Amino acid sequence: MSTNYEPYSQNARGLSDVLIDLKDTLSGRTVFSVAGFGAIAFEDVAQGEAVYSRASDGKVGKATNNGTLDQAVCVGIVQATKTAGQEVRVLVTGISASSGLNAGDFVYLGVNGAITDTPPTGPNKYLTRIGEATKNSQLSINLSSPILLT
Repeated sequence: MSTNYEPYSQNARGLSDVLIDLKDTLSGRTVFSVAGFGAIAFEDVAQGEAVYSRASDGKVGKATNNGTLDQAVCVGIVQATKTAGQEVRVLVTGISASSGLNAGDFVYLGVNGAITDTPPTGPNKYLTRIGEATKNSQLSINLSSPILLT
């Protein structure tokens, strides 16, 4: 097993590099569980919401498709509901419980941590694919980089 980005910086860029290496390392392997990391939430977050890592301090909060590029870079899905200041487990790959999905549909970042099977449209919104619904109640996490719509 080799990595491409070591040594990792101790900032948001370092976190991104770790996630890229993790994705490359797990690529092509069968994953039977989930992989993730722990981080402090800077706001209340609920199970199943998409989160981003704040560049200034590495804390996580609700990702959104209608904010800044930083806010549109989804680092994962919240495993369990937590309040601001608590450590939250953020899932970056594997299967996450969800609801309101249609099996086979791609899932995208919505507004304020929401995930949706409807891709955003219109200018100044980010298209960020989160994964694919494997069942009506399961999301296979497969994060992608955001694309700014014009």
